[in-house]
Amino acid sequence: MEKFNIRKDDLVIVIRGEDKGKKGRVLKIFRDKRKAIVEGVNVVKRHQKARKQGEKSGIIEKEAPVSLSNLMLVCPKCNTPTKIGHTKNENKSVRYCKNCREMIVR
Repeated sequence: MEKFNIRKDDLVIVIRGEDKGKKGRVLKIFRDKRKAIVEGVNVVKRHQKARKQGEKSGIIEKEAPVSLSNLMLVCPKCNTPTKIGHTKNENKSVRYCKNCREMIVR
């Protein structure tokens, strides 16, 4: 299984595409497709039919998946988009910011 630099609940910025420059939290990651759903990014409209009683039908807006290659992690310490390094700390693999060298703890 390959390691990804981005995990759920990370703050990321879009570096390529229509939503370039937008920031948001990662809601879900699809490891097999190498995509992630980011809050407020790649919002699409879907026509939805009411399936249950009390559920509304109509046009709804929801986030669509974005490729992980179009996302870059924002360091919580220096608040800038950064590349991520991996190192061992107490027999655990830990991510660190390559700009400020601070550990990124989940």
